[in-house]
Amino acid sequence: MENLEQAIQHKIDFKTKPLGSLGILESLAKQICLVQKTLKPKIQKPTHLVFAADHGITESGVSSYPSSVTAEMVKNFLRGGAAINVFCRQHQIDLKIIDAGVNFDFEENEDLINSKIRKGTHNFLHTPAMTQEELEKCFELAGKQVDIVFQNGSNCIGFGEMGIGNTSSASMLMNVLTNFPLEECIGKGTGLSQEGLANKVRILQQAKNNHPHPKNPMEALQTFGGFEIAQICGAMLRSYQHNMLILVDGFIATAAFLCAKSIEPNIQNNAIFCHQSDEQGHQRMLDFLGAKPLLHLDMRLGEGTGCALAFPLIKSAIKFFNEMSDFESAGVSNKD
Repeated sequence: MENLEQAIQHKIDFKTKPLGSLGILESLAKQICLVQKTLKPKIQKPTHLVFAADHGITESGVSSYPSSVTAEMVKNFLRGGAAINVFCRQHQIDLKIIDAGVNFDFEENEDLINSKIRKGTHNFLHTPAMTQEELEKCFELAGKQVDIVFQNGSNCIGFGEMGIGNTSSASMLMNVLTNFPLEECIGKGTGLSQEGLANKVRILQQAKNNHPHPKNPMEALQTFGGFEIAQICGAMLRSYQHNMLILVDGFIATAAFLCAKSIEPNIQNNAIFCHQSDEQGHQRMLDFLGAKPLLHLDMRLGEGTGCALAFPLIKSAIKFFNEMSDFESAGVSNKD
């Protein structure tokens, strides 16, 4: 591996450019080469999974939108009308929509994958969000979906989510796994007013007080997680087992990744952090992980839109590495 790393760095350094002048694209190309253990990296059949689920905590007034919006947005995904549909079409990314636990009975649709655990989690203000058996089922079903994607030839997978109330779950997971003060982990989510935000902080602090501090990431997911967050975590872990590139989106997906890394520390070798969300807490979470996102566009939409928008940069990193001339072949003098 050391010889491969040296060979990769040599190839990058002797391209027809000043040393280090392609910045993050250079470290990105090196990361991809190391994951794929090659000097000829490639992306095959990029795929994006959007997991949707409802959250019992919405009963306590933590969101400015009703929980019914989750199902309405899933229908929008299936019609092809959401931002993630547009961006995936633009960049030729295969998009799959997964019902992990939406509080709605959808008509049978070949474009909707049924991984429903239950119609939404319990309200974790009062009781753990899910049972241990339900959490294990999340991992099992998510793993199977990743297996299918991998068997279809993909080596690059992104993750998005839809679930009214899921910033509350993500904030609680962040607090448990980083020990940052809870109020620093909580943001406006779908656009709460200052009064709404203060109420959200109060409710989540009460939820924290009502539960013993979880001892590990699995307990944290069981206590405060969402079915979509748990399935993303399980899917990320299975993607790592298949040595795929893992594209990490914003606040919710990064909270799921934080759980995954707490279970399997080496998973970060395969992770590409696509953007910094405008949601309070995401920058701190990225700093905690030592991660440098590719984009910062003041977005907080979810769905995995940051993954899709960053994808051209990932392709560019591979393109320059594979196709850009070196000084010798181009007949260009370098500084030495």
